[in-house]
Amino acid sequence: MEQLSFFDGGGQAPKLPSELMDYRPGFFTRDESDDLMQRLKATIQWKQETIQMYGRLLNTPRLTAWYGDNSKTYAFSGKKYDPYPWTPELLLIKQRVDEAAGITFNSVLLNDYRNGNDSVAWHADDEPELGLNPIIASVSFGQVRRFDVRHKQNHKLKYSVELEHGSLLIMKGDLQHNWEHQVPKSTKAIKERINLTFRVIS
Repeated sequence: MEQLSFFDGGGQAPKLPSELMDYRPGFFTRDESDDLMQRLKATIQWKQETIQMYGRLLNTPRLTAWYGDNSKTYAFSGKKYDPYPWTPELLLIKQRVDEAAGITFNSVLLNDYRNGNDSVAWHADDEPELGLNPIIASVSFGQVRRFDVRHKQNHKLKYSVELEHGSLLIMKGDLQHNWEHQVPKSTKAIKERINLTFRVIS
């Protein structure tokens, strides 16, 4: 798969705070990433969720899926999700990510950003099930998308990372409690991106 980018300047934000984010481009090889993305597109049970906003029921601007250990129900955005069982592809990815993060994840949320209109708004993964200062590992395949992080109390304190095909971003420390993040929309014609965020649900 072609490495896709829509950033004019290119490059990553300098001096990402190591206590909050550990970014590893090329964590999966190009061939591995191409193969895994195609397999995830074909095997994952993708769903178009809805959200209540401004008194209206709207489609979430991306496709999602929840996989994990049998008992690890996850609640966010006012809904509860029971996981589908792990697939061979997800277990393969999970094993590599577990080793890199030094933790055994028990669930994963998948998002399919089909084009530049798909996005996720500012939020923090700070649900009670994740515990204090959770470690969350994010794997990206496909289109390069910008991942923005800003401090909840001081929006001038912010960072951006270009999440590349086959990359791993480990989020840690107090990132989920004192910071929030987004994947913004793009007005440019861009291709599909699949993202997996591995979590530990208590």
